[in-house]
Amino acid sequence: MIHYVCVKVSDLERAGRFYDSILNPLGWRRQEEGATTISWGLQYAHFFITLDEVTGPGYGIVSFPAKSIPAVRAAFESGTAKGGRPEAEPGAAPAFGSGNYCCRMYDPDDYLVELVVAP
Repeated sequence: MIHYVCVKVSDLERAGRFYDSILNPLGWRRQEEGATTISWGLQYAHFFITLDEVTGPGYGIVSFPAKSIPAVRAAFESGTAKGGRPEAEPGAAPAFGSGNYCCRMYDPDDYLVELVVAP
């Protein structure tokens, strides 16, 4: 298990709205919020964004587990409505193993975000 992940973002409010939109359907809530950092988790903060106004386009992939196919679909719809750029529509992902269902989108700073249900 990962203790936490932090990514740099160029606009904290915009990124906060985007991550609220994809993490809320998964049951994650904001845990901490400051002038330059926001964090989310189920009970404790495990995912952080931090403001870096001079950051360029991001590189990295963050994958969040989902409890159900409807949660993946809801997160995808909400995320793309809040500035996410689709990379893979919600659907079966047999390349990752039998029973996997996921979607992928780029966040406003070009990090690739994956939402996945795995058996």
